[in-house]
Amino acid sequence: MKRTRGRIVHVESLADLDHRLAAGARRLSGWRVRSVDLTDRTAELQACRVAGASFLGCRFAPGVADEMTAAGALVLPAIPDVPVDVHRGGLYSPADLYDTPSYDRSLDARAYAWAQRPGDAEAELAKTLHDHAIDQALQAWTDGRHLVGVMGGHAALRGEQGYDAAARLGHLLGATHVVATGGGPGAMEAANLGARLADRPAAYLDDALAELAATPSYRPSVTAWADSARAVAGRFPTDRETLGIPTWHYGHEPPNLFATAIAKYFRNAVRESVLLEVCDAGIVFLPGAAGTVQEVFQDACENYYADEASVAPMVLVGVEHWTRTLPAWPLLQALARGRAMEPHVHLVDTVEEAAALVRGG
Repeated sequence: MKRTRGRIVHVESLADLDHRLAAGARRLSGWRVRSVDLTDRTAELQACRVAGASFLGCRFAPGVADEMTAAGALVLPAIPDVPVDVHRGGLYSPADLYDTPSYDRSLDARAYAWAQRPGDAEAELAKTLHDHAIDQALQAWTDGRHLVGVMGGHAALRGEQGYDAAARLGHLLGATHVVATGGGPGAMEAANLGARLADRPAAYLDDALAELAATPSYRPSVTAWADSARAVAGRFPTDRETLGIPTWHYGHEPPNLFATAIAKYFRNAVRESVLLEVCDAGIVFLPGAAGTVQEVFQDACENYYADEASVAPMVLVGVEHWTRTLPAWPLLQALARGRAMEPHVHLVDTVEEAAALVRGG
């Protein structure tokens, strides 16, 4: 039984419901009952005060759902033919998304294929409900944790210098903060890997990087790419937490297996906003392309209008990249001038400098 107390009570199994009712519960205000078959519990429900309760994706005997609604409960029925639980009560784990040996049959692949089909009103509602559930789960997960973001390109290959640098950055930051990324491959995977191994000496990270380099990309085989990550995670078990926030909007890029908690969204606009919002300890921007540039200025906009107490550090890594290849730094510098964010915006050349700035702040 999930031992929740207080105003919100999560009930996710029939056994949990029976236990609570047997203990004398009769007032269900604040209860959130998810995906439970209640067809044989009509009498028990009718004996309770259900006003203020939520029944999400539950099954009832004929006519009972209407009774619950009339009595003041919120009843949201299950939506058929949806591969995900739109009322889920927590974030995903890698095992949840990679639930079959072959990626093509996994929950992640099935959800992406479903999301690409032309959607009717029920499908759009399912996506909205799912993303709302992820919002709620992520809010609960981040409570009490201090997160630093690592943003960077998805194209970095295992074995390349950029990938290894992102992993070192995650390793350094993970010693003092929870590292959050976009949850995909490339620099995102590398940073989650480094953070996952932050409680181990750097030599362990070097060994992991060398092993992963044998399968540099998720192309041509996501299954092989995931298998190599699973093997490394099995070799280096850890209790260190790290977060990924990917999206099925870019479902052709699979989520990495080194994020221990995964908040996967259908709607990318929501995901981008949430990813920046949760990083209260600041964000490090590694060299990237259009997506990373977008994140730089989306974060800059938040800091531009923030007061002194709310500004989070922004650290761009790669002087050549951010001043010549994609010269975002001069504009960012100009935006920051005279604002509360000005002393919190930095351009450095190494991940070690970036980590020192974040950890020092």
